[in-house]
Amino acid sequence: MNPLLFPLEPLYPVSGVLALSIALIAAYWLVRIGREARRRFVPTVAWWTLPGLGMLLAAAILDIPALFGVGAAVLLLAEFWPGAYRRTADRPPFAWPAVGVVIGGALLLSVLRAEPQPLLLVLALLLVLAGGAGLLASALYPRPAPAAPGFLARWNTPVVPEWPELNVTLSERGAHLKNVSRGKLLLAGWSPAGVNAWYRVRGEDGQVVSELRAGQEALLPVSAWDSGIRVWYGAAEAPRVFRADWTPAARAAERVLN
Repeated sequence: MNPLLFPLEPLYPVSGVLALSIALIAAYWLVRIGREARRRFVPTVAWWTLPGLGMLLAAAILDIPALFGVGAAVLLLAEFWPGAYRRTADRPPFAWPAVGVVIGGALLLSVLRAEPQPLLLVLALLLVLAGGAGLLASALYPRPAPAAPGFLARWNTPVVPEWPELNVTLSERGAHLKNVSRGKLLLAGWSPAGVNAWYRVRGEDGQVVSELRAGQEALLPVSAWDSGIRVWYGAAEAPRVFRADWTPAARAAERVLN
């Protein structure tokens, strides 16, 4: 006879086949928790999976077949309920899942060392599973993007990078600002040199640009009398400034070559 059909000693009279099936359901649920966390979703009704799994095991331990049907129905609701997961802007907490893992692990060790108590063992496993799911959601939730500096960056003391991250070229349309770094740059605003002004950076289509990808350009509408630009960018915690100066096109005839 297949050994999987025999009851497992710690969970008697739960068979190996049932225990393996429930373990696969739990593994799938953890994968789903992690996948939804990467999309900034956290479980709500999906937590019903835990009592659903507990009912499946308790049905075999207590020999109550009806409890198995209720557990299966709860699992289906936890999986297919429209609001099983909700979107959130905050990272899931780390503290309570860690406490759940610690308490569940301690109870699990205590039950395994004492006389077999299947229901307590199920409770310990569910606590460990709940804590593990919470830790997984917290670990895989994307880190929030750094906030772009706002108008206050105009009056703070910005940092000038050792190596330029932006480049500018002039044309009849204005100053073409290009990201020459290897990553994305958050843009706050810009001002012509020597002018107490604050303008939002705009793209070729005139739309406001809040970030520049590597190699991407934006158009700064400077006039023929402007002699340079100042661009504030970077994270809000440490704004940076890009400075570029040139002889205004309207004064090109006054240039003197050394």
